Amino acid sequence: MSFFVYMILSKQNDKWITYVGYTNNIQNRIIKHNSSKGAKFTKGKNWKLIYYKKYQNKVVAMKKEYKLKKDYKLRKKIKINFLKNE
Repeated sequence: MSFFVYMILSKQNDKWITYVGYTNNIQNRIIKHNSSKGAKFTKGKNWKLIYYKKYQNKVVAMKKEYKLKKDYKLRKKIKINFLKNE
């Protein structure tokens, strides 16, 4: 089974915020975030998928998710790249 690490973006009070997570069904997970059934942090916001990467197992995906969550420079770079091309 494949797993995905993803980053989503939302605008809140004229500020762009991001959220990083992992899942085995990326389409379903984004739908849950946008219908306020996802993580507590994501409730009540409109999210756009701006990055995802596929991994072959859950352990690797969880490690990569943790790494991306802590790497604020990379998150900012991904966010800026997306907004520039939007």
